[in-house]
Amino acid sequence: MSQDIVPRIDALFARFGANAYEGDRRESVSALAHALQCAQLAEWAGAPSALVAAALLHDVGHFVGGLMDSDQIDDRHENRALPLLSGAFGPEVTEPIRLHVAAKRYLVTVEPGYREGLSPASIHSLALQGGDLDDAGRAAFEAERFAAEAVALRRWDDAGKQSGKTTPPLDYYLALLEELSAGPQAPRAAISAFDLS
Repeated sequence: MSQDIVPRIDALFARFGANAYEGDRRESVSALAHALQCAQLAEWAGAPSALVAAALLHDVGHFVGGLMDSDQIDDRHENRALPLLSGAFGPEVTEPIRLHVAAKRYLVTVEPGYREGLSPASIHSLALQGGDLDDAGRAAFEAERFAAEAVALRRWDDAGKQSGKTTPPLDYYLALLEELSAGPQAPRAAISAFDLS
């Protein structure tokens, strides 16, 4: 499975990446533009390659089985991509993806003002995803091994919605996925040519 994961991801973005959510889930950018912006923000932050990959792939679950038709249902996209991704990538990639929705709920619970910075679509999905965490949920999230990475991913997710922003192309990040799926590698050097404000 790890040998064909990158072509499968490429095909998913080719099929669904231009889509923009409608109705209450509408964002200002396409799914692909959002993924690329999140990956770029992770790279600019000096994140390890696995977390850059997680930033790129965090919403791929929306594409597995096709996009949801209803914006009134929590599609649990954070879990839907795990069977696809876990055969090729380790928990350093898959766990921040699995936890990025819980990270939003966590930040709403513990950080004053965080909710007000969310896009209308994120506020809508927050209600579908369960809203604020109770004390047990907060403690459970904090105990997760990849909680800090999930919070970082969540912040890039929130910020990666700028219409018209210049990013590296998808192929640039697919090359990173190829490296990661091939096994442990040395840290990847950022390419400064794409360091655009």
